[in-house]
Amino acid sequence: MLRQVELVDRVLAYDPDADEDLLHRAYVFTVRAHGSQLRDSGDPYFSHPIEVAGILTGLKLDTATIVTALLHDTIEDTVATREEVAAKFGEEVATLVDGVTKLSQLELQSDRTKQAENFRKLLIAMSNDIRVLLVKLADRLHNMRTLHFIERPEKRHRIALETMEIYAPLAERIGMQSMKDELEDLAFAELNPDARASVQKRLSYLREEGADVVSRISQQLTETLARYGVKAIVNGREKRPFSIWRKMERKNVSFEQLSDIIAFRVIVANIAECYQALGVFHSHFKMVPDRFKDYISTPKRNGYQSLHTSVIGPEKQRIEIQIRSQAMHEIAELGVAAHWQYKQGVETGEGRDYRWLRELLEILEHASDPEEFLEHTKLSMFQDQVFCFTPKGDLIALPAGATPVDFAYAVHTGVGDTCVGAKVNQRMTPLRTILRNGDQVEILRSKNQTPSPTWENFVVSGKARSAIRRFTRNRQRVEYHELGKAIAEKILREAGQTLTERAIQEAVRFFKCDKSDDLYVALGEGTLTPRQVKDVLFPEAAKPDDNVVPLARARTDRKSKHRHSVPIRGLIPGMAVHFAGCCHPLPGDRIVGIVSTGRGVTVHTIECETLEQYAETPERWLDVSWSPDSSPEDYHIGRITTVIANEPGALSSLTTVIAKNGGNINNLKITSRSLEFFEMIIDIQVRDVRHLTNIIAALRADPVVSSVDRASG
Repeated sequence: MLRQVELVDRVLAYDPDADEDLLHRAYVFTVRAHGSQLRDSGDPYFSHPIEVAGILTGLKLDTATIVTALLHDTIEDTVATREEVAAKFGEEVATLVDGVTKLSQLELQSDRTKQAENFRKLLIAMSNDIRVLLVKLADRLHNMRTLHFIERPEKRHRIALETMEIYAPLAERIGMQSMKDELEDLAFAELNPDARASVQKRLSYLREEGADVVSRISQQLTETLARYGVKAIVNGREKRPFSIWRKMERKNVSFEQLSDIIAFRVIVANIAECYQALGVFHSHFKMVPDRFKDYISTPKRNGYQSLHTSVIGPEKQRIEIQIRSQAMHEIAELGVAAHWQYKQGVETGEGRDYRWLRELLEILEHASDPEEFLEHTKLSMFQDQVFCFTPKGDLIALPAGATPVDFAYAVHTGVGDTCVGAKVNQRMTPLRTILRNGDQVEILRSKNQTPSPTWENFVVSGKARSAIRRFTRNRQRVEYHELGKAIAEKILREAGQTLTERAIQEAVRFFKCDKSDDLYVALGEGTLTPRQVKDVLFPEAAKPDDNVVPLARARTDRKSKHRHSVPIRGLIPGMAVHFAGCCHPLPGDRIVGIVSTGRGVTVHTIECETLEQYAETPERWLDVSWSPDSSPEDYHIGRITTVIANEPGALSSLTTVIAKNGGNINNLKITSRSLEFFEMIIDIQVRDVRHLTNIIAALRADPVVSSVDRASG
């Protein structure tokens, strides 16, 4: 444990203007506040905040951050209060300590929910001042260094997993590579000790076999650069066990197949010498294809800059070389801490403006619950990157596997919401196309476009997924509300009344809804059935035929117009209303709705065989109809079954007939084939049942078509 004088001397060594008295008082305060408290190791508890402060002196952080580290557990674990900390050490320190204070143990449903809520709070705190995250990371690093003292295996495992999933990626995102590597390796030792031991054993063998190989190669690289007038510091760095293990898993290779277990770092004076050194190595040694990366012209999101290349170097060994300037090296090692300003009078606090942090805050603002936020955040933090460009040449960094929809949301949420198509390298491509490094992407937009729920199946970025879910959630509520209101209107219309707030108030009170809108949503999503609401509003209005099987009644009712039916046109399919896949109802068909709890209404044709299974549950039936305000641009899926001749050009003839009659094939499946005929199912986009009937008639007139009928189930 650092003694008081040692800690203060460390700070003064890099910041002579530090407030020495404040540091001394904070040290004494934390020792007295924690008193006789002990850690799992048996050490005095105050040793922990002192060691955390020591870690941060290695990052050369300002006095307020070091004092915060010393005090970060006092509010949570001692009798000290925020007001007392503010009075003794100032409002800046009190605010930082409050942000870093161990988050309250909430009475939540699960450990995962608790973890998500805690991380949500951490993000809010660090968005105000990035130093909160720096102290939190140092706190976690010291806890991981002493993790083995915790007796309960399940607690050690939980802490290690949280470190691997949250804190290590956060350290990487703010560019603190060395801290990230140590956090990962310490967590790896707990989560997979056998794998780590195996990697360490092989590393030990390599060290024994080639004890002086690294120094010899470093010397030769230095001499090669010197011959071309480039002064450089060259050193070899062995990769950590977890980094090696992850690469073995990702590339599915053995330990012996890895070529970059030891990476050689070349540090030169400036950017020009970085590229000069690269030219020297590529002209002097054979370059390994597809192993060059330029992070100087296209830095990583955390500000990391360097040139990476692999060559067949000295002693005919394949080696990885990283070339960077001294300034780049400091950023690579210290990340956000490398940008800190210590001059008196210069306000510190937020460090660099990290785009990823703003994106996480946007996800946080719109996530429906903590666990959803945690899921999207992991998507944003974990994945490797691909770099793409806008038509104006702006660089957009995306997760590996990203699509044009991810790109659109990375540019701006509004661009993503109105995206209708994309050009990748001047060519139209599907929205689910996976982007590659260097692609130029142009997003095509329409003010009438809205996000499609199906996009969630292929987007990979947290921001895109969050925005799509947010739209779906909000739009679904609107659709449930519209449907539920139409159902309520039908209930009152049948009783000869008009829908008003007063008319529906009895049901609002009975079902304990806050307002009528909540009642409409419950009706629309099927949480409440029309029968339940009707029985509350008109208990005396039960009819003698209420117990008649609804299917029989519906099929004998030959009225073409339902005076009291619920109109469904205008509602987006897949939200509150779903069209049954068994019968594919079309405008012009006589239809009926089946209410499903939490799903809304599924619409069937009145002749659909599937309706038989709902015959015993009349409360789920809903009289629905196509509303007259249809748009000629509205298309629905009609399904036909057909048998065509097995001869050249038959399929071409069939598709031509469909196209000439204004149909668009949505899906086609061959169900049977023989020497003479093909049997197939075809889904066609049509306007209504008359449109489909015209297409069927035209197909029947074609000589290659043996038979064609509308699918009925």
